[in-house]
Amino acid sequence: MNALNIHKGATSHSAYDLRDPNAEIEESHTLAVLVENEPGVLARVIGLFSGRGYNIDSLTVAEVDHTGHQSRITLVTRGTPAVIEQIKAQLGRIVPVHDVHDLTVEGPSVERELGLFKVSGQGEKRVEALRIGDIFRANVVDSTLESFVFELVGTPGKLDAFADLMRPLGLSELARTGVAALARGA
Repeated sequence: MNALNIHKGATSHSAYDLRDPNAEIEESHTLAVLVENEPGVLARVIGLFSGRGYNIDSLTVAEVDHTGHQSRITLVTRGTPAVIEQIKAQLGRIVPVHDVHDLTVEGPSVERELGLFKVSGQGEKRVEALRIGDIFRANVVDSTLESFVFELVGTPGKLDAFADLMRPLGLSELARTGVAALARGA
């Protein structure tokens, strides 16, 4: 009998599914890190991630206190709960870091991202791109006879969905800011 035959009642397992069924599942977490606004701080934070093989899905940085010279780094990363705890602990040990908040576990938060989408097309594709842009409440910030540039603010999922719909209509270029997030409430 051929080894590839599946017997009645037997379950089939793919050779490509090599994940340990008992392993912890990776989760996406949004971290807000308050740091001194001084040269090299961002490089040290990034070095922590690259040195340990962690990935950053999204990263935004801006000064939030001009008089106190503090910046806020908002980053989205993935990992098992143990890895996320390790990341938070290691971030907290970097000297110019004042505070580390895991917005994913600390309660409700608001996350937004800005995206610019250049869509090239004519005729029906152009009309359909404008219709979809209207549904998503995207603003047209530039227009030529050959293309539009849409501006869209929303959750990362909303921007992903908009990009997926615009690809067949002529999406030719895309720029995204990365996630900015704040905890809700007091």
